[in-house]
Amino acid sequence: MSVTRINPPTLAKPSGFAHATRWRDMVHLAGQTALTPDGTIVEGGIVAQFRQALSNVLTALTAAGGRPEHLLSVTIYLLDIPDYQANGKEIGRIWRELAGTDYPAMAGIGVTALWQPEALIEIQAVAALD
Repeated sequence: MSVTRINPPTLAKPSGFAHATRWRDMVHLAGQTALTPDGTIVEGGIVAQFRQALSNVLTALTAAGGRPEHLLSVTIYLLDIPDYQANGKEIGRIWRELAGTDYPAMAGIGVTALWQPEALIEIQAVAALD
């Protein structure tokens, strides 16, 4: 069985990567920032960017045949950990709204920069389908 590369048309067109790759029941989801389909980063701070980045991850997961409860692990890369923590209740509410309460293993990692200079957050994940 070969690897399937998945690039949903509702996400910004990838250049040099795939939004998701699937091999058997495993799906690796590329790091997603708050990039809109037209190639711009959502304005409005960490909460708005979290919503868009998570939505992008879930769009790629759905295109690969998965659902939020299939997420095994999620890594969140952050430019400003204290800002994320200060908005944790709202971010948690958005997670539950979009992904439910079947929480995967998670890590939050502080970084000095992301690919797009306007990005405050990037979310990468791995899922296993039924």
